Amino acid sequence: GDKAFAQFLTDEIKEEKKIQKHKSLPKVSGGWELEVHGTEAKLARKVAGERITVTFNINNSIPPSADDETQEEQKPDEQEPDLTSTPNFVVEVIKDDTKQTLVLDCHYPEDEVGHEGEEESDIFTIREVSFQPTGESDWKDTNYTLNTDSLDWALYDHLMDFLADRGVDNTFADELIELSTALEHQEYIKFLEDLKSFVKCQ
Repeated sequence: GDKAFAQFLTDEIKEEKKIQKHKSLPKVSGGWELEVHGTEAKLARKVAGERITVTFNINNSIPPSADDETQEEQKPDEQEPDLTSTPNFVVEVIKDDTKQTLVLDCHYPEDEVGHEGEEESDIFTIREVSFQPTGESDWKDTNYTLNTDSLDWALYDHLMDFLADRGVDNTFADELIELSTALEHQEYIKFLEDLKSFVKCQ
C-alpha cells in the first residue's frame, strides 16, 4: 500500500510542478518587503512617518468550490479550475510618535471574487477596526473593536480611502491574491514532498 501511495505522490508532485505558475513568489508592487514564515506572510512598507504591515496566513484560504455537481461531470482530460487563495489579511498602521497601532481586519467576500467589470467595486472589505498597543503580539479583548456591519457608510468609505492612501487598494488586493495563491501552491508541493519522504521511510 505504501509503495503505491509513494508512487501516486511522485506523479502528483510532477503534475503540480507542471502547473506551477511561479517558480519564485510574485512581487507586490509599491515597495512592499515580504517576509514568509511557513504559512504566514508579512508585507511591510514605510510611508512618511508610518509603518504599514499586512499579515496573512494561507491556511484555509482557498474557498470551498460551490459547484460540486460540475466536478463529477468533468471529463478526465479537462483542466481543473484554478484554485485561488483569498486569505483574510490584517493591516496594521503604526505611527512613529504614538503608542497605538490601528488594526484593520480585512477579508475577501466570497461572492465578490471574480465579478470583474463592476463599477468601482472593492474586491476586499474591512471587517473590524481596533486600536492595539504597539509592539504587543497579543490582541487585547478589552480594547474596543468596531465591527463594520453596522457602520455609517461615510465613515467606512473614509477608512477604505485611508487604506488606499497607504497602498492597500484593489491593485494591492489583487496582487495579494496572486502572491497568496503562489505561496499556497508552493507549500502544497512541499507538503506532498514531505509526505512522500514520510511514507517511504521504513
